[in-house]
Amino acid sequence: MPAVTQLFSQPAGPKADSDHLRRAQAQTLAAPRCRYGIPVRLLVRCLDAVYGRAGSFAKFQVLELVARVPYQTWERIAYLAINRLYRQTGLARGVHERIIEAREQQDNEEWHLLIMAELAAREGTGRGWIRYRFLPQLLATLYYALSWLLFLVASAASYRLNADFEDHAEHEYMEFVAAHPELDTCRWDSPEAAGYGRFASVADLIRQIGCDEREHKQESLARLAELRLAKDPS
Repeated sequence: MPAVTQLFSQPAGPKADSDHLRRAQAQTLAAPRCRYGIPVRLLVRCLDAVYGRAGSFAKFQVLELVARVPYQTWERIAYLAINRLYRQTGLARGVHERIIEAREQQDNEEWHLLIMAELAAREGTGRGWIRYRFLPQLLATLYYALSWLLFLVASAASYRLNADFEDHAEHEYMEFVAAHPELDTCRWDSPEAAGYGRFASVADLIRQIGCDEREHKQESLARLAELRLAKDPS
């Protein structure tokens, strides 16, 4: 990857705990990846074939464009459900809580996308119209349709799909930092820092994004467990 050490200046204000982020990275690297289902395996192979097996800021911006899709799907489906259930206060309130959760997750992924797009732009990558505009939008559209169909047919499968892809993203980010120790000396300053957070280095920034993906994975697994419990309380 091109050198990025001169692209960033020291940000002001509080920063995330570097030691905590390093421990989180070590935990991810020590943990095996999930056993991905066929859709995620195919998606990962497609990303690797088009953008290379190695991680890069340009590849990650495509990954983040796709990663937002399930949350957009769940939010839209929940709004449609509210249209039918608004007179049933208890059910409607539960659906509304799901909307809030999906919106927060989607907004978090939006920050990831903006950050990766900025990092790619600063190193001069991720500019091709076909590879970085047309194909990502096509992948996102197909992934949206799959997420929607799975949620309507078997919502547990939709959460499983998202958990698999978020696990992939978590490992990709943590492995990328491990492969590029020079990022620990690259300082990050960006307009995005005011909204997402301030970090001592680009490495810590990416570690935090990896932690976000882990949290999203765990949230999807929690929803999956709830559905299984509701189906079989015993």
